[in-house]
Amino acid sequence: MGFHTFDADRAAKLEDPERFRFCSREELLAGLDPEPDDRVADLGSGTGFYTRELAPFVDTVEAVDVQAEMHDAFREHGVPENVALVTADVADLPFADDALDGAASTMTFHEFATPDSLAELHRVLAPGARLVVADWSAAGRGEEGPPLAERYDAAEAESLLADAGFAVQQATDRPETLFVVAEA
Repeated sequence: MGFHTFDADRAAKLEDPERFRFCSREELLAGLDPEPDDRVADLGSGTGFYTRELAPFVDTVEAVDVQAEMHDAFREHGVPENVALVTADVADLPFADDALDGAASTMTFHEFATPDSLAELHRVLAPGARLVVADWSAAGRGEEGPPLAERYDAAEAESLLADAGFAVQQATDRPETLFVVAEA
């Protein structure tokens, strides 16, 4: 599987409200089920489109992106006070063991889903912390998002997460996306 990162020159596309048709704020929050004092990570936060949606519901959001240019684009839209911009690869997260109460990945799982990255993610999530993944599915038609060859389907995502020690609560393929909820 070939991994790539989203082209930072196309960052404006990440602010399109049409993205909610693939994953709504309500769906993301229902899967994450955060408490007001939680510290969560948005993995592949990009311009902060979903980070800004999570921020009012938790104490802290760690907006993790491997591209510093994406954080520059995030700043243009305004960074909420409780959001920390973290430039890091998911395979090398700068958090202590069990430091996070949850994490979300919206349309980025295919960019980082390796055994090493998922083991690292499991390390930083507290026991029982939820991980919510909404991503382009290999079972989709490929009309939007990355090429089908760069995607996972729900069963593949579930297998990768289970191998990393996650207990998968839900794994569903939808018309163009997958949705997974797992616990550390």
